[in-house]
Amino acid sequence: MGEETRPVPVDAALIERWALGYLGRFASTGENLRRVLRRRVQRRLPDDRDARDAAGAAIDALVARYRASGLVDDAAYAAGRARARLRRGQSLRTIRAGLAAKGVAAEEAEAAIAALRDEGGDPDLAAACAFARRRRLGPYRRVPADRDKELAAFARAGFSRATAEAVLNCATPEEAEALARGN
Repeated sequence: MGEETRPVPVDAALIERWALGYLGRFASTGENLRRVLRRRVQRRLPDDRDARDAAGAAIDALVARYRASGLVDDAAYAAGRARARLRRGQSLRTIRAGLAAKGVAAEEAEAAIAALRDEGGDPDLAAACAFARRRRLGPYRRVPADRDKELAAFARAGFSRATAEAVLNCATPEEAEALARGN
């Protein structure tokens, strides 16, 4: 009839295949890769604590090796992710929290945010303009809206009141774009 298939044992080779498959699809930090691999091991070996501990040691060695070889670079990940999130209209506060959630060390997150500030202009103001454009707030709205509700949307997104008011005080989208560029 049918042969019984035995599950592939969780060893260093399988963990490496999982890691390379994940890194082939997603950019990641070392800590995030460690979490992903540990979850996969947990799903595969829910009842075997000794095997999970052995796999955990293999995962730690793999992540250390990938960091040493440059395959996983937390600083580059933080810089790229911060830049992308800023373009999408996320505040620096939200960017910092998102990087921390992905396992980026505080020093590397601060370096990425400092690089955004060094590019010129106020990055939070540029992000607030992008947020307003995406959400159709302030100068981008089509119909009159409640200013308090718009201020609340900016606050929930992590922007300061001064930044939100600066964007909402713009009369036209062109004025908001000039504000974002620092003109």
